[in-house]
Amino acid sequence: MGTKPVRVNDATADAKVAAVDMKFEIVVIPVSDVDRAKEFYARLGWRLDAEFASGDDFRVIQFTPPGSGCSVIFGKNVTPAAPGSAKGMYLIVSDIEAARKALLDRGVAISEVFHGGAVDSGKDEPYLFGRQRVSGPDPEHRSYRSLASFGDPDGNGWLLQEITSRLHGRVDPATTTFGSANDLASALRRAAAAHGEHEKRIGAADPNWPDWYAAYMVAEQSGQELPL
Repeated sequence: MGTKPVRVNDATADAKVAAVDMKFEIVVIPVSDVDRAKEFYARLGWRLDAEFASGDDFRVIQFTPPGSGCSVIFGKNVTPAAPGSAKGMYLIVSDIEAARKALLDRGVAISEVFHGGAVDSGKDEPYLFGRQRVSGPDPEHRSYRSLASFGDPDGNGWLLQEITSRLHGRVDPATTTFGSANDLASALRRAAAAHGEHEKRIGAADPNWPDWYAAYMVAEQSGQELPL
């Protein structure tokens, strides 16, 4: 019995996999009180997509976070998992301080913003980056490094993670999309700040700023080298 190494960028394998789209659609969340969970996820500002029931033995509710292509469902007799056992679920945001404030304004208890350290610390949400906690956002504001955590009434655990630039190869460079007007505005602000530094370097105003902005925003999202 042997093992075969898997090459991440195997062009042949990629071509076969890419022949059929597989879009991640649903995460099932185990809850103990369906109405309480419904109130909580509505309070987050998530969109209520559907609610179905069949007699007294089956009920399912679906919510979708703003800008997300994936939804969550919960209800009665929709999963055998123990209530509160769903952990380490990530919500990607472009501005973690703004996202955290929006939840606080809705009355949702959420941790302070933190970033990863060299040793594990913290007891809540002890999964993936959730235990590596140093107070405050990442000092260099690098993507993937700044987080905040919260839970629903049953203890199902969520993490906000700030991402402004994806790892190289994570995004198709031919496709640039923004999940919301806020994400687009944040990207424009980052491009404007970077363009200001660009004009300082060249010592003059850059009349071709629209093309520079566009190149910067595409490169930032796809993880390519940023223009100077």
